[in-house]
Amino acid sequence: MAGGTKKISSFSRTQGGKAIRFLPQAPLPENLPDGRLAIADMANAFGVTHRTLHFYEEKGLLTAARVGPMRVYGPQEIQQMAVVNTCRETGMPVAVIQELLDALGDAGSQEEADTIFRGAMIARRRELTAQQSTIRRQMQQINELLEFSSASEIETNDNTPPGSLTDVELRCLSLMAEGYPTTRIARALDLDPGEAQVIEREIVRKFNGNNRFQAVAKAVLLGIIGH
Repeated sequence: MAGGTKKISSFSRTQGGKAIRFLPQAPLPENLPDGRLAIADMANAFGVTHRTLHFYEEKGLLTAARVGPMRVYGPQEIQQMAVVNTCRETGMPVAVIQELLDALGDAGSQEEADTIFRGAMIARRRELTAQQSTIRRQMQQINELLEFSSASEIETNDNTPPGSLTDVELRCLSLMAEGYPTTRIARALDLDPGEAQVIEREIVRKFNGNNRFQAVAKAVLLGIIGH
């Protein structure tokens, strides 16, 4: 910068105006330009918009010095932005970040600031772990519900054709539709009652029914037998 410009403060300030002397080491963007950054460079470096930076300033999460009408950010403000950006990427609420910055403003050493930041990250990890457990449980409930719904659709889908029926099974099905009991079906087909009963059960199974009446109803709907 040319001489005569305004001096930038060495310390960033929190929402209440308290100077933050010690900031934790949060990851900085790669290929970060050297020296002070104009607002456009700051936004590009951290992958945010001008509006986001204005929002952070309104909420006391970030400060900017002014050189004439231009906002500029020095190394301290850039490092504070790195802290804020890291917190936001973990989904930390703005109010919690404000509390964190206030706590950092009270830190009397770099070691204390790093401990405060580490504690905030551990607390956030604990919250996310609890959310993961809740999400897994909710996903399990959804999967169980969908599996149950799919099974119900298969059981009640009248448009699903059965496996191929043998000639004997078709004749048996027609007699079932006429209301013949198993004993009469056995005599009509020249079978033992036990054999007729086995055929009936196989017909019900092929129609995914629970009983002979469901099997007959599905057969009528599918046009396999007449009304």
